[in-house]
Amino acid sequence: MTTAVAAFYFDGKTSRRHVVTLEVIDGMARIYGSGQNAGDTDTAPVERVCPIAQLRVSERLSRAARKVTYPDGAYLEIQDQAAFAALLESTSHRDSLVVRMQQNWRATLAAAAALIAVLAVSYLYLLPAASGLIAHSLPVSVEQRIGDGALDFLDKHILAPTALPAAQQAAIAARFTMLTAPMAQMNELPPYEIVFRKSRIGPNAFALPSGQIVLTDEIVTLLNDDDAVMGVLAHELGHLQGRHLMRRLIQSSAIGAAATVLFGDVSAVIANIPTVLLDMKYSRDVEREADDYAIALFKANGMSRQKLAYVFEKLGEKEASGHGVPPYLSSHPASAERVQRILNAP
Repeated sequence: MTTAVAAFYFDGKTSRRHVVTLEVIDGMARIYGSGQNAGDTDTAPVERVCPIAQLRVSERLSRAARKVTYPDGAYLEIQDQAAFAALLESTSHRDSLVVRMQQNWRATLAAAAALIAVLAVSYLYLLPAASGLIAHSLPVSVEQRIGDGALDFLDKHILAPTALPAAQQAAIAARFTMLTAPMAQMNELPPYEIVFRKSRIGPNAFALPSGQIVLTDEIVTLLNDDDAVMGVLAHELGHLQGRHLMRRLIQSSAIGAAATVLFGDVSAVIANIPTVLLDMKYSRDVEREADDYAIALFKANGMSRQKLAYVFEKLGEKEASGHGVPPYLSSHPASAERVQRILNAP
């Protein structure tokens, strides 16, 4: 028994609506009708036959009429939904897998859970890996522009000109320059420049993507030990070696970073620098990488790792004294476990 379905037919060329009936016989969809439009006296008949395999049926929606679209853009708006459902069943029509999943709440929940799992894995593993690849692929000019923009921001809002004597600055820079790179790093130190500044937020040090290592007067005064200062610089050089800040910036602005690689527009990354610099908390793995680099650098130059551990011990004492968490400690978490790792490393 053939099911007849009431529908409106639109030829895709004009806005004229034709009242038609849809039938399917032997795999061929046939429409026919008087051709009457609401309020129109045109009685020219409408008839069209098309293989059902060439028709595209819209998915089911609770309140919208289903559409059947022809290859040339003409379409039907189904008026009798129940009859159309029976017609589809008689032709063995099946909605696509996606549509069937949308109509099934269990499948929808499973898809949502799978999406959350994929996003979590991407955030925890794929994004860090991708950020590393992007960071090592960026042109030097991009890193230079980002670093210059960051230092300019810091000088305007957080840093002030250094008060350390010029001779002390020169001695620190000269001593660090004389250090030999660890063998594991192919005897080549990453390009760097030590920049001295006075800080408005206490003892701190950090490395910018352009190679500048900012060393504050406050951390030099707090440590009061040239070997310990070398430890701070070695640790920050480890961040430079691993491009850690660049990777963090990329992770924090993944879309902007992708645009940077594709189109050379660094504005999206630069716009994210203030937030990242003011809350520059690296992961434990990244901190271990920087510590390992500093340990290797000290070992290559015959220096005691006790001085490297002393940096975090001293900052820990400042925290324990009730003066709050030093900014360098909050961004480079120190602990007894970490100090022991530095001292016991092979």
